Amino acid sequence: MLVEDVSVMVVEDDAFQRRMLVRLLNDMGVKKIDQAPEGQAALNILLERIEPVDIVISDLDMPNMDGMELIRHLGEQQSVGSVILTSGLDGTLINSVGTMARAYGIDLLGGIEKPVTQSNLGRLIKRFLLDGAYKQVNDPTPLIPFAEIRRGMLAYEFHPYYQPKVEIASGKVVGAEALVRWLHPQHGVVAPAKFIPQLEEAGLIDDLTWTVLAGAAGHCLKLRERGFDMTVAVNLSLRSLTNTGIAERMVGILRNANLDPSHIVLEVTETTAISNVGKVLENLARLRMKGFGLSIDDYGTGYSSMQQLSRIPFTELKIDRAFVADATRQERLKVMVGASLDMARELGLKSVAEGVESRSDWELLASLNCDVAQGYFIAKPMPFEKLCEWVPNWVPPDLR
Repeated sequence: MLVEDVSVMVVEDDAFQRRMLVRLLNDMGVKKIDQAPEGQAALNILLERIEPVDIVISDLDMPNMDGMELIRHLGEQQSVGSVILTSGLDGTLINSVGTMARAYGIDLLGGIEKPVTQSNLGRLIKRFLLDGAYKQVNDPTPLIPFAEIRRGMLAYEFHPYYQPKVEIASGKVVGAEALVRWLHPQHGVVAPAKFIPQLEEAGLIDDLTWTVLAGAAGHCLKLRERGFDMTVAVNLSLRSLTNTGIAERMVGILRNANLDPSHIVLEVTETTAISNVGKVLENLARLRMKGFGLSIDDYGTGYSSMQQLSRIPFTELKIDRAFVADATRQERLKVMVGASLDMARELGLKSVAEGVESRSDWELLASLNCDVAQGYFIAKPMPFEKLCEWVPNWVPPDLR
């Protein structure tokens, strides 16, 4: 998507501020702009539109319907791609409302304290353009019937794409995360949001896990045979961890690929409360005993992070992109990232930061002694063949 194709709605009760935002957007090349003086007027415009709006830029403190109520309605109606918050109020309040927005299922690009500048606004517009993997409303792929998903699995149309991980101190590529993509014969590359929820609901997420793990294991072996000392990370659903025998199944897959488990890191998300705690802990302990690395993914966004760290033998702490992406501009987030990194060091865990989008993000993480970085500043997810071409040509930021 190009900037001239982005549609934006500006919701601001102050007429001067509204005109300034429109002017800034015009200067950046945005041509499709709607305006509203408060939340209810914005909702009325959205209801009349045929196509959904890509980005809503909303003030918080407005008469009639304020920004918080507007966000709640947007989340319920799923009528917008992303949101940017603006306010003259304290930045801590913006952060709090941002957390609320994510809880309502809103793709929050970020918050800006007034006065809004072209650099701050442009940074978030750029994030929207780059971050296509997190946008769903304007995805042209229709909702795909489960029977078609099942057919695609039987036809081996699901493949891992890889996003590199780089050691910050040395600039060396040390790993990659396997992110599943569906190479659909009609729709092209289909993102996980279009099929993973349906597979989980049908109880077939394990089948996808075996497919991704087998592909990742084979690719990891090929990378190592080419002289690249890399690990590959694979996401593991908590639902899978309630199944007894999962560890032996995973070891068997790696044995067939002639790959040692120590070269695979299993990323376990903590955004869902653990059920069947006993089985989950047994499986994780057994996987660690077999040699797999264990990463607590999206650290800081889910349930009982400290408790998870205390009872599960993790080897890696992965800080969520929601904290990393704005840490250079929000002191509170910087402190939280720094504290997480300090804790990882004290616990003897490798630290990984995802969502690294700029050189300033990279430099901040380097100053905080983060071990590994992952994000669009380094590379987007790519097919295995592209990864093999990319790794030897990677140039660390310090050498550019």
